[in-house]
Amino acid sequence: GRAQAPEPVCSPKDHEIFGQLMEELDSRSAGTIGEAMIVTGKQFLDTPYEASTLELGTPEALVVNLRGLDCTTFVENVLAISRMKIAGQKDWESYLQNLEQIRYRDGRLQGYPSRLHYFSDWIRDNQDKGLVKDITAEIGGISVVKQINFMGTHPELYPALGQEDQLERIRTIEASLSSKVLYVLPAEEVAGREGSLRDGDIIALATSIQGLDVTHTGIA
Repeated sequence: GRAQAPEPVCSPKDHEIFGQLMEELDSRSAGTIGEAMIVTGKQFLDTPYEASTLELGTPEALVVNLRGLDCTTFVENVLAISRMKIAGQKDWESYLQNLEQIRYRDGRLQGYPSRLHYFSDWIRDNQDKGLVKDITAEIGGISVVKQINFMGTHPELYPALGQEDQLERIRTIEASLSSKVLYVLPAEEVAGREGSLRDGDIIALATSIQGLDVTHTGIA
C-alpha cells in the first residue's frame, strides 16, 4: 500500500484565526481573484513575520501557521483563501486542500522534495495547474538562464537534507530548474512597467545571489 502523508501540523489558535478570517471575509465583497487577494491580504497586515515555519524536519507534513508568516507562506495562504472566497468555500478541509495544491509539485505532498522550494519553480508549477500566469515576458521581462543549486550546495541550512536520499532528489530537481529559462524584469525597467500590474498580482524579487532565483515575494 501507499504510505500516508502525515497529518497536517497546526494549532487550535490557527483554527481560531481561520474561523475569524472566514467570518470577516464573508462581509467583504470581491468579484475577481485580484480583488479577493487584496481583501484577504489586508487581513494579515498585523501578522508577525516569522521565518522557516515550514522547516520542521522530516517527515514532511502540511504546515498551517497563521500566527506568523514569511513572504512565501503569506502569498500561499492569501492565494488559497482567495480561491476559496471566489468558490464560496469556507470549510477547513477545503482550505487544507487548496494549500496543498499550491505548495506542492502537481498539488500533492509526497515528501520534502515535493514542496516547491524555489519560487520560480512555484510559479511554473502553479501556472501548469492553472492557478497563476507568469506575465513577466509580456511586460518586458528578459530571459536568463541561471544555475539553481542553493539548497544542494548549502544542505546544512535545511534539516531535512541531512538524509542523503532527500538531498539527491533536491539536486535532481535543481539540475532540471537550471536548464529552464527564467524571465526577469530588470530593476531599471520596473518603474516604467508598473502600470501593467493589477491589484492582487504576485511579485517575486529576483536575486543575484549565486544558486538562488528569488529572495522575496509580495502582492501588488
